[in-house]
Parts: sequence; C-alpha cells; structure tokens
Amino acid sequence: MSDPDVIVLGGGVSGLAAAWWVARAGYAVELWERDARLGGKIATRRADGYLTERAASMLLNFRPEVSELLAATGLDAKRIACPSGPQYQRYLVRGGRLMPVPMRMGALMRSPLWSLRGKLRVLAEPLVPAGGSPDETVSEFVVRRLGREVLETAMEPFIAGPLASDADRASAHAVLPRLVALEQRYGSLVIGAVVRRLLRRGAAPVREMFSFDGGMATLIGALATTAGVRFRARSTALRVERTASGWRVDGRTPEGEQSARARHLVLSVPAPAAAALVRPLDAELGGLLGGIDYGALAVVHLAFDRSAIRHRLDGLGFLAPRSEGVPLTGCQWMSSMFASRAPRDKALLSCYVGGARAPHTRDWTDGRCIDAALTVVGPLLGIDAAPQRVWLDRHAAALPLYHGAYAGRLQAIGERLRRWPGLHVAANYAGGVSVRDRIACARALARRIDAALAGLRTPAAGVTLDSTPEAALAQGLG
Repeated sequence: MSDPDVIVLGGGVSGLAAAWWVARAGYAVELWERDARLGGKIATRRADGYLTERAASMLLNFRPEVSELLAATGLDAKRIACPSGPQYQRYLVRGGRLMPVPMRMGALMRSPLWSLRGKLRVLAEPLVPAGGSPDETVSEFVVRRLGREVLETAMEPFIAGPLASDADRASAHAVLPRLVALEQRYGSLVIGAVVRRLLRRGAAPVREMFSFDGGMATLIGALATTAGVRFRARSTALRVERTASGWRVDGRTPEGEQSARARHLVLSVPAPAAAALVRPLDAELGGLLGGIDYGALAVVHLAFDRSAIRHRLDGLGFLAPRSEGVPLTGCQWMSSMFASRAPRDKALLSCYVGGARAPHTRDWTDGRCIDAALTVVGPLLGIDAAPQRVWLDRHAAALPLYHGAYAGRLQAIGERLRRWPGLHVAANYAGGVSVRDRIACARALARRIDAALAGLRTPAAGVTLDSTPEAALAQGLG
C-alpha cells in the first residue's frame, strides 16, 4: 500500500472523527489503534434485554458539523431522541431529597431552589463590573458574576458530574468559554444572553439530545467503516520522527515492527501517550502534554423491577452537589431517557462514582463502589429491593481535568506545535470532552489539513470557522 496522506494515532471518537473528515476531503488516511477494537472508552454492552454504555450515553448537539456527519453516514435514520418537555425533569439532590430544576429562567426564579437573596443576586448580575483573570477558576468566576448559590446548586454539580472535574480548580476560560466570552464582549452574562438571543432569533441552533438504535457503539461502527481509511488494529506507535517530506511512525503491529510515512500526523491518544511520543523531539511540548491530569470514575449500572422504585423517574436523572457529601456525582435514569435500554416493566439506572471531587474512590473495590451507589439512590428513589442485575465500568483515567491555568497550557501547546509543521493533536484534552465537541474539533482540524495539503494558506472560500475561545484554542493546536 502506498503511503497515506495522513496518519492518525488513536481510534477513539476523536481519532475516528478526524479520520472521517480528512477522508471525506479526499485524502488517504491510515489509523493506528493499540486495542483490538475501535471506539476507545465508548462501548455498548447488551445483556438480558438491557443496554448499558461504558462511557458516553448520548449526544447533546447544537453543532452543524455533527448534523452533517450524521446525515452523510446515514446515522440520522438510527437516532433515538431523548424525550423532552416539562414532564421530563432534571433533578438536584438538596438536603437528602430530589428537587426538580427548572430549565427556564422565569421558572427558575420562582423555584424554591434558590433563596430570595440568591435570586436577587442573580438579578443584580448586570451591575457587576467585568473583571477576572486568565487563571480564574470556575468557582471564582461564577461567584463573582452570579453568587455562591448558583455555584453550589447549578454550576458545581455540572462541573463535577458530566466533566468529572472540580469547580475550585477548573479553569473558567477552558471549561466555560461561552460564558467568559459573554462577559468579555458585553460586560454581563445576562445582557449578553439577551442580546445574542435577539440577534439569533429565528436562526438559533436547535438543541437535540439523542442516542442511536444499538447505542453509542452505532456511531463508532459507522466511523469505523469510513472509505479511504485503512484501520490498523492492535498497532502501537513507539516512535515518531520528522522527515524531509513529513512524518514517520515506527511501531509494533500484528505483522511485527512496521513503519509508515505521511505528510501529516495526528495524535489522538491520551495526553501521557502523546507526551511520550513527542518528548524525544520536543521536551517542552512533552512536558506540557504530560502535565495534563485525568479524573478516575466508576459507572455503576443498576437494573431493578420497576415496581421496586417508588419515584416516578419522570426525568433524565439527578446531579449531586458537593455540599451533599455523597460519593456520587449523579445518576442517569437510562430507561426513562430511552425506553429500549431496559425490558418492559424494568428500570435501568447508571450511577457515577468518583471524579476529581472524590479522588479517594479510585482505590475502592468494585463492591464498595456498588454499595455506595445503592446507599445513595435507595433513599432518594424509594427503592425497597435489591437490584436484579449490576454492571460496573471503571475508568482510571476517565476524563482530562481542565485544571489550573489550562487556557495558557493549551496556548503553549499550540505555540510548540507550530514549530513542527504537519503535527497535530486531536483529543479530548483540547476543545471539550463531549462527543459533540470531538466531532466539531475534528472538522476544524480536517479543514486545516486540507488547506495545507492543497497548498492553501486559509480554508476554502465560504468556510466559516467557529470563533468561540474554545474553538480558537482548538484551532491553535494544529
């Protein structure tokens, strides 16, 4: 086989999406993955009529890049929408009980979730002068703009739950780029949100929450059959080297020691693996990548007879604030979100234990993780029976933690990469951890590679790149 145009190292969703977009532009791609299967942490398990997800359980989309990929791959026809509407609540643990969280500001201001003082503090947000620093944490930013109640009851649970992070250490610029941008442009989050809503009236992107028939593995399967991509499973890159015409990869494959050459090389492996590969070339770049920490997480899936749960399960699930002092960051009610995830008259709950907020759980036994989940959800949901089935998925390095001066770290990584033409990083430690973000960042990367391979300095006419700080940082990493 002739040398490809692009080599992608890593077959998780970041690498698969990058390979898909580059191949769609007409270039030959070779993707190396050390495991026998593709998809990274995304994997779907089927057993006894239940469907559980090892990691990502759904996709929340408002990006046109995702919509384009789904249409082109035929995945649109396989989508299963998550029910929406007022009857599908989001809950928060408050004082050992579940409290519904209104999703509209008017209803939220009438809710008992916040005290009168907390509500007045939110209303006073436009009067707060703009400020902050590039190294401001999420906690510092939210308290400064909206007050401590909003931090404790809204933002901290979100940072700890879906992101497995710690609001006291997470970078506001890296984790909340859109909110930071509103303050920088309009001086106020409330005013900025109102102005943007008025400017985008009738053209605002539709937010969709969905999975696929067959689970998230269906997305991986579609990306894994991309025409123009040669997939090399059980192939581990050991060395990368800059050559006169591009890049060379030496590694271990089922056929023995192999080498491959390409004009562009994309690192879609975890930060420690990327650091090990680049450190012989650039010690500073290797140090920057090697300094990225990850949070550990255990996902406990519990199957019950529906009659054993007194709660209506009329929603998506709940998040647990730090103030509740429980080891769970949250719980998704999977059988309420997607009826096909459990047999009729059964319920499936997915509980998340650990994260940066509870690092000690990393050393817990499987049994202790399961007991912790049952101890929390039992009283909250009124469960009076033992689970009929239990599955456990553990991730020692679940998600990268955007802690510290993270925006500065990404900027420094981008500056070092510019010293190495044709070398790119595309992974969830740059540009967002969600599947949506990975697909969108991969599209931006493919545009840059296309421009370089076509001998152009800028993307083709008519192409508009995302101008959010998050996207700007991601674009710098190429």
